[in-house]
Amino acid sequence: MRKEIIINAAANETRIAITEDGRLAELFVETANKEKMVGDIYLGKVAKVMPGIKAAFIDIGLNQDGFLHFSDIGNRLEEYSAMIGDDDDGEEEEETEKAAIAEPADISEQGSATTEVSRPQRPPPSHRPREQQRPPRREIQLQKGQDIIVQITKEPVGKKGVRVTSEVSLAGRYIVLLPFDGKIGISKKISSFKEKRRLRKIVQSILPEGFGVIIRTVAEGKDDVSFRNDLEDLIKTWREVEKTVKTEKAPCLLYKDMATTSSVIRDLFSNEVSRVVIDSRKLHKEISAYIRYTSAHLLDKIELHKDKQPVFDKYGIEKEIETTLSRKVWLKSGGYLIIEPTEAMLVIDVNSGRYAAKKEQEQNSLRTDLEAAREICRQLRLRDIGGIIVCDFIDLDDERNKRKVYEELKKEFRKDRAKVTVLPMTEFGLVQITRQRIRQSIVHSFTEACPACGGTGLVQSRTTTLNQLERWIRRFKTETHESRLRLLVNPEVAATLTDGVMNRLRKIMWKYFVLITLEEDTAIPVGEFRVISIKQGKDITDQFK
Repeated sequence: MRKEIIINAAANETRIAITEDGRLAELFVETANKEKMVGDIYLGKVAKVMPGIKAAFIDIGLNQDGFLHFSDIGNRLEEYSAMIGDDDDGEEEEETEKAAIAEPADISEQGSATTEVSRPQRPPPSHRPREQQRPPRREIQLQKGQDIIVQITKEPVGKKGVRVTSEVSLAGRYIVLLPFDGKIGISKKISSFKEKRRLRKIVQSILPEGFGVIIRTVAEGKDDVSFRNDLEDLIKTWREVEKTVKTEKAPCLLYKDMATTSSVIRDLFSNEVSRVVIDSRKLHKEISAYIRYTSAHLLDKIELHKDKQPVFDKYGIEKEIETTLSRKVWLKSGGYLIIEPTEAMLVIDVNSGRYAAKKEQEQNSLRTDLEAAREICRQLRLRDIGGIIVCDFIDLDDERNKRKVYEELKKEFRKDRAKVTVLPMTEFGLVQITRQRIRQSIVHSFTEACPACGGTGLVQSRTTTLNQLERWIRRFKTETHESRLRLLVNPEVAATLTDGVMNRLRKIMWKYFVLITLEEDTAIPVGEFRVISIKQGKDITDQFK
């Protein structure tokens, strides 16, 4: 698979496209007013503890408090508290931690795969006392007003604030540094046992006490010098965080992770990428300097786009971006997908788009479903959709064919860096998918809710608006003695009001003995109107609603 990274930089927006075999697979957008937040570390203050939902809300200085689930509070909370002078006597907790079994680390949000973690050898279960077979459950003790160090793991989505964790990590080019953690993890994408052992041995020889690391996929084949440089930079950064936390008051930002462009290069630019094309001289210079320092052997793959033709036009990316905004996505077979977001989930409907003879119906349906499965995986990655997804495939009678569609989905999702769970197809042809949500869908970077319909896709009928207007005037005449009004409405509503000689506007004026001066205003939605009192010289719409 040929993989490329294409970067288009404008004054207020930077777009990074990841292509696979010439087709757009992932898209990242960063604007001046919407910076990447995942990876940022804050000194926060506990605003509210809610044991009922096993969570706390943390004030980190943003518009909304961060959401901290108890499952995201690690065993090292005491060490982080000690940094800010809130350490309690934790001898009992320390014993608990020694008995606990470390869970495998997952750094998919930093752009790597799930990892394997080296653990101390344990005696067989038959030789272990019964009470030691499961570590005691640690009681979460957070108090309102308590200072706490947290890191953002998910961007704000809709009305929800950011999600945070107390398990802080710093991502580098080859490793992820884990303060106060002694484990060494390694990416599962590194398949060679011999290579895993070599990498673990290198890291063990240079890792200072009191730190843990996760070795990233891109580290495969690297020497100890590369690890040493990366580790020194990360430890230096962590020491600066430790200094800052002593001098600042909560809430405050302790560490700002790389911008989107830099983090994409750090996390995704590897030997698998054939080239990186950038249309900005400044950005090309910055990325080249970073790669020269971290991975000099990849320097030749970085190209500066000098053509007059825009870089996204040249590589056909601009046209593909249009599909991310489209409700309908066509398949080569003639079928198509209908993608409908709702408040609770995303629904995808697969349609054949053509009639097939009954004897060929099963095979045609299977072909369309398999193609749809591949395109669904691509669209979810491209649109960066997270949460619950329900796919309604074309009905299949043969259970073996249903299994083929399920296996095709699982195979395609292996390309996805986000964590994905796929359930087998039901008897109704439905497939349920959950995909890790880190940030808002890419569609939100290009769109905003329609002011007329509020994002529903439906607007109130003109007839309903006119009926509301007449009820408003009836209330107005019941409570006042005024007889002159100025009415502002959408041009479409105005046209309906004044249609014909005995039009609706004349009837209302005669019926309620009121003189109405009609004005058209394109800024007013079809379902609304504004009324100005001539006598008072002010807007009185809300007064009689």
